[in-house]
Amino acid sequence: MGCYTSPFRKTINYEFLKHVSNKPDRPIRPVVNWRNASAYKLAKLFTQKVVHLAPLPNAVNTQNSKTLIHELKDTPIMPHFNMASLDITNLYINIPVTETQAIFADILKQNLVDPQTQNTLIRWYETITKQNYFTYNKNILIQKEGLAMGAPSSGLIAEFFLQHTEHQHMERLSKKHKTINYFRYVDDILIIFDPNHSDIQSILAGFNTLHPNLQFTAEMEQNKTINYLDITIHRTPYNWKVAIYRKPTFTDTIIPYTSNHPPQHKHAAIKFLHNRLHTYDLQPDEFTQEENTIQNIMYNNSFPIQTRRSHHPKTQKQRHNTHTNTKLGHIHLHWKINHVHHQPI
Repeated sequence: MGCYTSPFRKTINYEFLKHVSNKPDRPIRPVVNWRNASAYKLAKLFTQKVVHLAPLPNAVNTQNSKTLIHELKDTPIMPHFNMASLDITNLYINIPVTETQAIFADILKQNLVDPQTQNTLIRWYETITKQNYFTYNKNILIQKEGLAMGAPSSGLIAEFFLQHTEHQHMERLSKKHKTINYFRYVDDILIIFDPNHSDIQSILAGFNTLHPNLQFTAEMEQNKTINYLDITIHRTPYNWKVAIYRKPTFTDTIIPYTSNHPPQHKHAAIKFLHNRLHTYDLQPDEFTQEENTIQNIMYNNSFPIQTRRSHHPKTQKQRHNTHTNTKLGHIHLHWKINHVHHQPI
């Protein structure tokens, strides 16, 4: 955990730590509300300023499942290709804060941020990353290493480090293992590779040499299928098919229609499910299956028939227009990874 007690206290009480049941060995993570932290507003302001002054290239990041589905369409496919997912173990608490500060300073220089603003942002960075303390059961605890999971700035700071690491090493790894494509969403990675040129164990070993703080775990596809983010990707000989994925722990419990919550609260989950249904480019069978799942969720939570009917599906034409409004770019690492850099503003 990397925590120690304040000199005013003698023991750490770990009862507040939450078990992550879907992870091996049931690790524990602190659940900390950062909104009352003294540096919370500064962390939000820091994030806003940096995103504007020194935007990251996000060269191999996938924004969400929708963009991933579009990018998969542009990914070449052969019947023997394999898919695997990699996960970065405990990302935030393993970000090297001091090393990342030097990376951040270099990013500011590359973006031609004026020296006074650079110095201010560096001081803000130092203040934010040293504010990793919290209290529980009258104990004052300090996270000695890494980033606070609840801080608004942690995601951005982690990206400084991860994108720098990818820029330094991914071209080499991609060429060595003949990677077909690589996608990353925060700490979840999807790799498509040719097993005639490499195997998942070799790829995993390569990733685990990127940095001493970064440790990866791997999961191979099963029956030409893999779960990534909230979708299931199925590899056919000619194309990629996707369906909505739900974890084994999924229950269909949402706010019941008969509850006393405001109507907009009760309908929020249903609107999200229908929005996802009509946003993701699903095949007709997967679309119908998900539509039936949503109807069952509504039925099991006492939504009346007329309400269930009011969430009618869009026509095929409407769905087609929704999916073709935006043409997204695509990156093959072994072709274009050398173009990852920061352009001056």
